Amino acid sequence: MSGDNSVDYTILIPVLNEREGLEKTLDEIISLGYERGRIIVVDGGSTDGTPEVAKRYGVRVVKQDGRGKADAVKTGLKYVEGDVVVLMDGDYTYPAQAIRSLLDKISEGYDLVIGARRYVEKGAQRLPYRFGNWFLTKLFNIFYGVKLTDALSGMYAVKKSVLSEVDFEFKGFSVEAEILSHALSTGYNVAEVPIKYRRRVGEKKLKIRNGFSILASMVMLTWRYNPTFTLFLLGTLFLLPGLYFDLYVVVKYLTTGVIHHVRALMGAIFTTTGVVSLGLAISVFYLKRMEIRLMRRISQACSHRPPEKSGL
Repeated sequence: MSGDNSVDYTILIPVLNEREGLEKTLDEIISLGYERGRIIVVDGGSTDGTPEVAKRYGVRVVKQDGRGKADAVKTGLKYVEGDVVVLMDGDYTYPAQAIRSLLDKISEGYDLVIGARRYVEKGAQRLPYRFGNWFLTKLFNIFYGVKLTDALSGMYAVKKSVLSEVDFEFKGFSVEAEILSHALSTGYNVAEVPIKYRRRVGEKKLKIRNGFSILASMVMLTWRYNPTFTLFLLGTLFLLPGLYFDLYVVVKYLTTGVIHHVRALMGAIFTTTGVVSLGLAISVFYLKRMEIRLMRRISQACSHRPPEKSGL
């Protein structure tokens, strides 16, 4: 049966008014042989009978402390007994068949395995959301020097020990970014497995404005885990006024023959500051990558884990 696995796991499902989707999700999970006692549904205050659906299936239901997905994960973590937590939404978008792939990858020695939405059902992810996810994943790859394809997937398996270290400082849908940022920045092994992604059952909660919130969280997380890089990266913004003053001085000199010494000096200062900041940002970026890889190697050597296979 699909539920047979050497990994001691718990399936955690945060929900809020997901009655129809949760019913289909639990039906699929249980039909594949996963034990009811390993499933925890964290309810964020549903008013449509969602908790009653979960209880009918005989799974554990806990009331969420606080609001938002991050608080739901934080609450559920208190009740997790297994060594590995499989997180997935209760709206039937993520297939239960992927649980086995995530756990198998964890058993290979990885600390966090993301279910990368490779096969998207028609109509499951509209163009603005697909572009936003692609853009944010690209930024994530730049900030952390990885090669992910779906950094913000809502289905993933993570060791409880890793999840327990996360501060859950950022609320709402930024929780995936925070968990992944922590894992990468502290040298844990991260991998992806391709999964399907289906049309949601019920009303979609993730709005386009949430993408901007996630972007802001990513910048703040980069500041937390690599403040020097973020500081120098912000310093490159001096290139904008510097190039403006430089261009102004050149144009004025070519058209009127007049040299604006003050603007020329300001342009030189700003441009030099921006170029130096850019160079330092790149240097710090690669030093951080070396640090992370060294931490992974040390961690692998201490726990006798296999070498990296994911290319992350």
